[in-house]
Amino acid sequence: MRYEGNIFRPPSEAYSLLVQVTIGCTHNKCTFCSMYKDKKFRVRNLKEVLEDLEWARATYRKVERIFLCDGDALALTNRKLMPILEFIRKEFPECQRVTVYARASDILHKTEEELKELRAAGLTMVYVGAESGSDEVLKQIHKGETRAQLIEGVRKAESCGIAVSVTFISGLAGKAGWRDHAVQTGTMISEMSPTYASLLTLMVDPDVPIAEEIRSGRMQLLSPEEVLAETRLLLENTEVTRPCVFRSNHASNYLSLRGDLPRDKGDMLAMIDRAMKDRGMLKEERFRAL
Repeated sequence: MRYEGNIFRPPSEAYSLLVQVTIGCTHNKCTFCSMYKDKKFRVRNLKEVLEDLEWARATYRKVERIFLCDGDALALTNRKLMPILEFIRKEFPECQRVTVYARASDILHKTEEELKELRAAGLTMVYVGAESGSDEVLKQIHKGETRAQLIEGVRKAESCGIAVSVTFISGLAGKAGWRDHAVQTGTMISEMSPTYASLLTLMVDPDVPIAEEIRSGRMQLLSPEEVLAETRLLLENTEVTRPCVFRSNHASNYLSLRGDLPRDKGDMLAMIDRAMKDRGMLKEERFRAL
């Protein structure tokens, strides 16, 4: 398997076959992200991708999950994605799911027919980094997408049978904007109603633009207790109308939360309340990681 640069994948794809179909990220301007700064976006040659898949088929007896890298592989046209999905379906009949990172704009650029075509060919889920439900925060981090676009994109994919796992980041608005960030993110989850919603906690690479905001004092990071308060406010404002798997158990999180909304909302709020009284429940800073 040939890889170019550092490879990133969602935590839930830890045991998936990782195949690069694009290099880098089409946007690559988010102020908090360092993932693809060493790459310029380009589309890999289809022949190379299929050769890598052929190598994997010859090497691995069983491949149940495949994740197509890099940052937003759904930016590819169906004309370029379909041969890859069709090859996987033919050569890996045991494969249960194929997933990709996607921007909301990638989804919105495709017609419903194109999305349904991808789903029928085996694309089961996309991962969308929404980061925040607040337009102000999205503007500050140079996300390049609005709250309305993110909601519309997620709902469109879900309506076409493609599950969406949406990621948000605690602490992204700092001390000045944490309440708006929490409330708007909670209501965003309610409106988009994704299959999965996950919450990471901000960790800052010293070389990303947001690090300079922190060093200069323009942004102040939240304390662990303030992150819990923000998470609590987010959950208070989340009212989904269909089941949503909620996870805040990433290595970056101070407190591990997992449950199904709306069923387990009360239990997760109660756990936050206990942790706010007992700091021993929180992960020590030295054990946090991305």
